[in-house]
Amino acid sequence: MERLKPGDPSRVGNYRLIGRLGEGGMGQVFLGLSPGGRQVAVKIIHPGYARGKQFRERFAREIEAARRVGGFHTASVVDADPGADPPWMVTAFIHGPSLQQAVAGGGPFRLEKLCRLGAGLAEGLAAIHACGLVHRDLKPSNVILADDGPRIIDFGIARAAEATPMTTAGMVVGTYSYMAPEQLLGEVAGPASDVFGLGCTLAFAATARVTFGDDSIVTVVYRITKEPPDLTGVTEEHGFRQLLSECLAKNPADRPGLATILERLTETSSATEAYLAKMARPVAKPMPPVAAGGGAGLDSGRAGEPPSPDLLYGPTRTMRTGDQTAPGQGSSHQQTGPDGIGGYQPPAWQIEQAAGQGRGSGHSARRTVLIAVIAAVAVIGAIVAVLLGLR
Repeated sequence: MERLKPGDPSRVGNYRLIGRLGEGGMGQVFLGLSPGGRQVAVKIIHPGYARGKQFRERFAREIEAARRVGGFHTASVVDADPGADPPWMVTAFIHGPSLQQAVAGGGPFRLEKLCRLGAGLAEGLAAIHACGLVHRDLKPSNVILADDGPRIIDFGIARAAEATPMTTAGMVVGTYSYMAPEQLLGEVAGPASDVFGLGCTLAFAATARVTFGDDSIVTVVYRITKEPPDLTGVTEEHGFRQLLSECLAKNPADRPGLATILERLTETSSATEAYLAKMARPVAKPMPPVAAGGGAGLDSGRAGEPPSPDLLYGPTRTMRTGDQTAPGQGSSHQQTGPDGIGGYQPPAWQIEQAAGQGRGSGHSARRTVLIAVIAAVAVIGAIVAVLLGLR
């Protein structure tokens, strides 16, 4: 978010503006606060579009239709005034980076993440189409990656943009690199046009580059209308590249419907998750045979080398308290048994050895005391003899 610039409005309707979120061909988007303190996204239409009466009327119809869009993958319209000067619309503010920002910062998505993204976008587009709307400007910057899944923004205004010809006052409707061929050729753009935009958006998420390029408008238009898409770098696993290729067909009738796309992405996602779960499952390794003489049979992790001393003799942690035990000493769980009541009994040879060690220690102590007494007596006797001889 950027700070407000000189000349930016401080309020729109009942909403206080506190920062800039972005700017597009149709208008500027600001971060605002509702009277109750909720964050909202406020889009203000450019004056060049606002002057047309036909635009205002159609914008009003689109706003009313956009209010009915539900589902989990769109930003709901909460307020609007198409009759204001300039017209504006307020939607719920979705926390999270745009897909454009996420790919720029983290690189291309893996297949399982691509499938979840695509399924969420297909479901969101289906909700939009069910209300008689067509997004017409689906692109990475219009996808917000919220915590609970992707959200599509700017769908109401994108439809209203068709009320003004692309060539009027040099305004560009939509983003060339993500527009379907029929849009570029001035033909009717329907739900299949959004499927084309979905294919371009997923291809960007898979490769971190724009499929038809983002250089000159003439070059991009030629590629979209005449050349096949460059899907280099898009994985072929589970038919994902093939699906994107079908979405990017030149003829709208050749593109799959959203229900088909959602089904295929769901199948691919399930197959990918099952494969990853299988690869992540630990594989039991056979224990090497115990060498004659009682070898430990532990694997040091490197063939041909003896086990690390730390592996064999390092301290362990008890299962109950987490306290460290000395090498060779069992844990508290092992010493007391699972019920904690003397469950462990040492073998007989260990008890006898301990008893023998105890007896040996007692004899040694008594012998030391006796020798000290005899020496003291001898010294005293010698002193007494010397004293008697002096007399």
